[in-house]
Amino acid sequence: MAGPRGGPRTPQLQEPAQPPQPPQPLGALRAASTQLLRQVPADVWCAVMLDPATLLDTGGLHEHGFPPELMPRLFEIEHGTQEGTEHIRALAARPGTVSLLSRSAAPGTSHRQGPYHRDVLAPAGLDDELRVTLKADGHTWGLLVLCRAAGSRPFGADDLRRAEALAAPAADALRRALLLSGVDATGTPGAPGLVVTAPDGEVASVSPTAAYWLDRLNEDHRPGRAPYPYALTAILQQARHAPAPGPVSARLRARGGRWVTISAWRQGPPGAELCYAALTPSQPGELAALVLDAYGLTRRERDVTQHVLLGRSGSEISAALHITEYTVQDHLRRVFDKLGVRSRRELTATLFLRHYLPALPHPPLTTDGRLVPPDVP
Repeated sequence: MAGPRGGPRTPQLQEPAQPPQPPQPLGALRAASTQLLRQVPADVWCAVMLDPATLLDTGGLHEHGFPPELMPRLFEIEHGTQEGTEHIRALAARPGTVSLLSRSAAPGTSHRQGPYHRDVLAPAGLDDELRVTLKADGHTWGLLVLCRAAGSRPFGADDLRRAEALAAPAADALRRALLLSGVDATGTPGAPGLVVTAPDGEVASVSPTAAYWLDRLNEDHRPGRAPYPYALTAILQQARHAPAPGPVSARLRARGGRWVTISAWRQGPPGAELCYAALTPSQPGELAALVLDAYGLTRRERDVTQHVLLGRSGSEISAALHITEYTVQDHLRRVFDKLGVRSRRELTATLFLRHYLPALPHPPLTTDGRLVPPDVP
């Protein structure tokens, strides 16, 4: 083809197509909430992310939620005393995804007699609460909470059906947003930050590094919110009410993609115990199995992938997993298809560069990111 002066035309270089960016967690949570509220209106609502290993809050949307002054008592009921039958852990253990507080009372009693209604809903002028647990692949990733006032139309069977239909796709979208969007590469403080609370539960001190991480947690609030993220309040309440004084931990995804681990514990004589919370960047291996699980890999495919990431050959993987090399290659072909790659090298680059996984602990890992103890089959 001739150019303007009769010579060959210089081919036009085209920019390579950029892959679509996965949604951010708060965006996925907001999209699910918006879709649900179109079908099931509410007077007050909030949406939270949960650590699937601990069911502790890891951030969320609270700008249309409960007044800040009610949140300490809510977290005490939810994560501390766990009163009633509709707290997060009870809902996560059930096979369903939708719960209505007004239908949870024992025969002959009213939900208005329980501590949650008395101490949280009634002071906010609310009468009933609909909860949607966002469950995917056996893990609970989030919770949508819708409340109606005493003068509003009560929740009904149609509301429950609409909420239940939304739960599964919303859970999958949130899980993928949390695990598949990668992390940033900017410098961040590496030393642990420390929060200390007084015996009455009030925050007494926050170190500069702790303030850095707390400011970056995924939470949006109404104006005049409490001075500290609800995710911190939740884990401190669980530590305060735990049967033993040992630490409780949760992993939170911060804005920009980094993950932060919060560990809380109590210490001191009875009646004068202080609660402490340490905040530190999560270690890559804590999240490895969750990332692989989010791509839809089976347990055996995750095993093979983890060995590949550790640089092991087909024969080494075969020996370690007691399967033939042909079976190893068969698993790898399915892994390549699920991740959209064509080679081991591309597989390693995709997972390491996208998810900041410079090293993995020795397999196996559970799908909530913990090492399986040697005595567990």
